[in-house]
Amino acid sequence: MATSESRESHGSRAARATCAPRGALQEVRLPVQVRLAAAWTTVVLLYAYVDILAFYKPGVVDDILVGVVWEFAITQTWALTALTLLAIPILMIVLSTILPARVNRMANLAVASVQIPFAAFNAVGQVGAPWMFFYILGVALELFVLAVILRTAWTWPCEAVEGQALRTSRRRAAAPR
Repeated sequence: MATSESRESHGSRAARATCAPRGALQEVRLPVQVRLAAAWTTVVLLYAYVDILAFYKPGVVDDILVGVVWEFAITQTWALTALTLLAIPILMIVLSTILPARVNRMANLAVASVQIPFAAFNAVGQVGAPWMFFYILGVALELFVLAVILRTAWTWPCEAVEGQALRTSRRRAAAPR
């Protein structure tokens, strides 16, 4: 014997399952902070996967084994520099969710603006090289997501100043004199 609760639960599941094909799907607007964190996660994953896939280029592992990455000697200074440069977008994932809105917006605008030339630099040495299209695609995807970050931060919704002024004037008018 089914209880009314289980029948309602079953009925609402059936309604949800049949609703989508007949009607429009509900648009859920994510908070700006979540959209920025998702975009920074995408940038980090693109950085990581471009680097991981680059290991499959002939000679890359051999160079690493003798202590060279691209044209740089693998030293502690190189490793600290690489970690610092990569930590910035990694930290932006969490910072985009915890910083206050005004600081968050400015940090996203500043860091994304700095990351654009950093991303583009990764393709400069590849022009004319056999793996050029691989790097150009990787950089193009990174630049696209960085542009999304810039646009999202730039267009961050602001509280209407008129609404705030109206509430203030109403409070003043209602306050006893």
